[in-house]
Amino acid sequence: MGIDVAKGAEVSLRTGGSGLTHITVGLGWDPDLTGSTEFDLDASAIALTADGRAPSRDFFVYFNNLSTPHGEIVHRGDNLTGEADGAVGDDEQIDIRLDRLSRSITRIVFPVSIYHADDRQQSFGDVRNAYIRVLDADSGTQLARYDLTTQAATETAMLFGEVTRDNAGWAFRALGQGRATGLTGIAREYGLDV
Repeated sequence: MGIDVAKGAEVSLRTGGSGLTHITVGLGWDPDLTGSTEFDLDASAIALTADGRAPSRDFFVYFNNLSTPHGEIVHRGDNLTGEADGAVGDDEQIDIRLDRLSRSITRIVFPVSIYHADDRQQSFGDVRNAYIRVLDADSGTQLARYDLTTQAATETAMLFGEVTRDNAGWAFRALGQGRATGLTGIAREYGLDV
């Protein structure tokens, strides 16, 4: 089942003494469709160097850029409805080949944003049951899960969590930090000109 993580907490992703090389980050949510005909949330990943900046736009993986240049981070596709596909239950998934990432990449953050939130007058106050989880992609074992419990009445984007690298390996940290600036604002926080 993995470890349930509280907001701000961190858990090691080392498994059974062996090196973890391939993870899947699953993200899920349920939109409150009361009074709304369309509600589209989008998961993203931004790979960062030690200075907290993305090396280039190539390392900003989202619905318009589904992969880094060498396939280290791959978005499995945009879910336009908020309905989970298949038995997995995740609305969107991002695969990360930890063994292929440059040593200069020390963090990967996972924002989720509401598409056209301002036009549709939607916010994370309209979202229920949001979570992020990390799986060992080879075995399917869930390593960590964070269920977001706070509703953000005005935020149009949120950093769900991040994976970080240090000398001991990789870890997951639960963030749950809302932003009213949307995905563009988050990208700019990490040095991307979008």
